[in-house]
Amino acid sequence: MADSHVGVHTIKSHGVKVLRFHMHDWFVFLLLVGIEIGLNVIDPFHRFVGEDMMTDLKYPLKDNTVPFWAVPLIAIVLPLLIFIAIYFRRRDVYDLHHAILGLLYSVLVTGVITDAIKDAVGRPRPDFFWRCFPDGKSAFDPLTGNVICHGLRSDIKEGHKSFPSGHTSCKVLCRPGFVSWYLSGKIRAFDRRGHIGKLCIVFLPLLVAALVGVSRVDDYWHHWQDVFAGGLLGLTVASFCYLQFFPLPYDTEGWGPHAYFRTLAEMEQAKDRPSISLADSHVQQQEGEALCLVSSGAQGRVDEAETRPVIEDIENGRRQ
Repeated sequence: MADSHVGVHTIKSHGVKVLRFHMHDWFVFLLLVGIEIGLNVIDPFHRFVGEDMMTDLKYPLKDNTVPFWAVPLIAIVLPLLIFIAIYFRRRDVYDLHHAILGLLYSVLVTGVITDAIKDAVGRPRPDFFWRCFPDGKSAFDPLTGNVICHGLRSDIKEGHKSFPSGHTSCKVLCRPGFVSWYLSGKIRAFDRRGHIGKLCIVFLPLLVAALVGVSRVDDYWHHWQDVFAGGLLGLTVASFCYLQFFPLPYDTEGWGPHAYFRTLAEMEQAKDRPSISLADSHVQQQEGEALCLVSSGAQGRVDEAETRPVIEDIENGRRQ
């Protein structure tokens, strides 16, 4: 039934309807954007850092192995190209809209949770020493023993945002995690036919994301615990966001969104309604004729033999 409706729900025919139905979801999305901006503006908690703690925080200050511009390319542009390509194949605006909305929500929800934890924990990065003392000359409070940083304020602020890894959670693993869920449904990776080669397509986005996460440890921007926690958080949120719009990939309808099959069911019900209404109107017409005949018979103009066939037709119509 589903294949016969390919190309029915396009952007032109159902796009406005879908946007109106999810208007509140987009409004909440904008609120999340505002919250995310606010969490990046405020200063994180400046955790106590003593001189003896600097042993694990003296790793060199390095640039990112994966350039900053490459992260949006991997995490946003490539997934959008996949969604658009599948839309041009199936012409299903429900699939396109829910894939984009689910991906964006996975990013924003993960980002808000990640940055909220970052600001609350304030764990120093492995290269915190050189952020705090760019000239290599350390200084500590003689009473409390806490660091007295004299580096750039922006570097010090960023130096207290180690846990969890934001690149791994909301910028890397949550988006490829969502895409892996999405692709596993589209290619029917778990259709119980044993085509294990499909899993290579499912695991490829996760492999790329894992390598980016490892680079954050190699660049001394994060401890390994930060990357592990960020990856776990990103995958969890991505899974929740995907399953909000799509069935599980091993489901018989796992290749399409819930809204698509719900719309098909409504279309099938709409097809049955005209036939039911015609039958009802036919019965009502016969009942009207019977009343006229009975009334006429009561007045002596029509005998019982003429009214009996009409009454029998009405009873047969009601049984049907």
